[in-house]
Amino acid sequence: MSRPVLIASSAAGIPAVTATVTSTADTFGWVQELMSQVPDAVQPLVIALAGAVPFIEGEASAALGVIGGVHPVVAALAGMAGNLLCVVVVVLLGSRIREAVVRRRAGRRAQAAGASGAVAVAVPAGSWSEGQAESTAAPAPAGEAASASGRAGAAASTPAPVAAGSVEPTEAVPESKGKARLRRWLVKFGVPGASLLAPLALPTMITAATFVASGVPKGWVILWQAVAIVVWTTAITLVATGVLAVVG
Repeated sequence: MSRPVLIASSAAGIPAVTATVTSTADTFGWVQELMSQVPDAVQPLVIALAGAVPFIEGEASAALGVIGGVHPVVAALAGMAGNLLCVVVVVLLGSRIREAVVRRRAGRRAQAAGASGAVAVAVPAGSWSEGQAESTAAPAPAGEAASASGRAGAAASTPAPVAAGSVEPTEAVPESKGKARLRRWLVKFGVPGASLLAPLALPTMITAATFVASGVPKGWVILWQAVAIVVWTTAITLVATGVLAVVG
């Protein structure tokens, strides 16, 4: 609220000089006005939708709800629900994508292994092709075998020419500082510790996707992301409630 404060006055009839002191609560006036335009029954849904947005998530959406006049418990639960729902979707989709990539790589390895092995050709017994196959399969003289072996070795050691206009391989894109920090925490503290510390570096959605891509089981990721969401949202909600009580 804005309060007029008398600074100075003059007995000679000079108009009094006043100044307006603005309360800190006016800083959050736009949030309170925005929430007041939303029906009470819809306010938790708005907070939950905000909690599903990266970089806002459960803690920020709950804090905005508290500032907007929503009960702290309702705001915290709504923010947690929206954030956790989004994380579950990210984990399930990321897990399916990783499984598809792993299957594709395994199939390519199997095809490469099959192509490098010998291929058996069935020839009907007593046919002309059988005799031709036997004569073809006869061992070559030692000199010819050595010559063929030398040619094969030379071909294997000679690099294939680069086609004109082809694109040379580019360097790997450097990892962001947040992801590098998260991977260090994952190695040092495991999934539980990295999940609790991750909001200091990355949003929970990106953290969950990184864990799944690293091979962490999806159930383990969901469990510890839920714990982290509850801890951080509760802490920020308490802070927002305290700040709002102080500034009035």
